[in-house]
Amino acid sequence: MNISSLLQGIASFAWIGLIAILVTISVRASRKQPVKGLGTAAIALLVLALLLTSVGAGLVFVEPDELAVVVTVFGQGGIRPDPLESGLHWIIPFAERVERFPKLNQTYTMSSGFDEGAVEGDDSIQVRTKDGQQVFIDASVIYAVDPVSVVDLYRTWRSNYQDLFVRVQARGVIRDVASQYGVEEIVSSKRAEMESLITEELVKLFNQNHLIMRDFVLRDIRFSDEYAAAVEQKQIAEQQAQQAAFVVEQKKQEAEQARQLAQGQADAAVIAAKGQA
Repeated sequence: MNISSLLQGIASFAWIGLIAILVTISVRASRKQPVKGLGTAAIALLVLALLLTSVGAGLVFVEPDELAVVVTVFGQGGIRPDPLESGLHWIIPFAERVERFPKLNQTYTMSSGFDEGAVEGDDSIQVRTKDGQQVFIDASVIYAVDPVSVVDLYRTWRSNYQDLFVRVQARGVIRDVASQYGVEEIVSSKRAEMESLITEELVKLFNQNHLIMRDFVLRDIRFSDEYAAAVEQKQIAEQQAQQAAFVVEQKKQEAEQARQLAQGQADAAVIAAKGQA
């Protein structure tokens, strides 16, 4: 617990004590009992509660893994130009407040798994490839807030940058890049190239919007049911063709073995006839 939370906790007890004294004064007054000393105690608690509440509201502790933007009623734009780094800081009570941002890497996942992604249910990206096939892509974006421009991030996106920017831009870039490839290229020869292009585009966009792109992970690629069935039938046909070719080759080998055997027997008969002669 930091000192700001501690002061606010003590202030809460002071307010509770003040309310209890006021109730006691009211009850004793209604019974015409003396309230000597209770009024002084109530005033003392009131002063103490106001003081602790004001100081507690003015002290702000920023955690080591946080940055804080100060929103103020003073100054142009209503935001302090410099963020608060980790540590204890003073803001103007009731006239300023802080918005906290994490320094740590954040991961936004879009997945078909019910509870794997940021959104429950199937949140994979549907893409129409250049050859007209539909694929479903699961992906994760790993990024961080740019500490140098966190004030600009708040000014542009407030605290909704993940939903309003990260999600929207990531899905859009994945669709745009993946649609430039055929379905077989996406799942085989050009997968790494596509992943690299997506990463490059996201790095540019994130830099322009006060975020740092750490990594892009292409988690999984799935086909439509129709295409998956067609691929399965193709694989079955290829296996059958390979099996037929194997049978033909086996028959050829058996025929060659039989021919060689017959030739050997014929040569042996000739040799035997010559021996008898």
